[in-house]
Amino acid sequence: MATTSPRTEVDECARGDAALTRAFSLLGKRWSGVVLGSLKSGPAGFRELSRAIDGVSDSVLSDRLAELARQGLIVRAVDAGPPVSVSYALTDAGQALMPALEQIARWAQEHLPEPG
Repeated sequence: MATTSPRTEVDECARGDAALTRAFSLLGKRWSGVVLGSLKSGPAGFRELSRAIDGVSDSVLSDRLAELARQGLIVRAVDAGPPVSVSYALTDAGQALMPALEQIARWAQEHLPEPG
């Protein structure tokens, strides 16, 4: 039976911590997860997202969309029109994140009290 050395376990833990740090440095920003979740049912335009996400300002939504696109989780598509229209959709990487976000949402429903 093979055993792992304490050093190997520490290295694996450090790699896992680094991965979680990277994930939550993006997903831990307010609205990032909500924006991604809002796109799980299909592409949406900026106004659709703004109406669907209660409380997000246009400037923050714009920032989150740009950051999520830079990270490869969403894609911005421009239809030259007329009229010109812009829509956002999940990439394969963004789709791959949906089961984890759904699990986090279920956990929150069970373990985090509603505010107020």
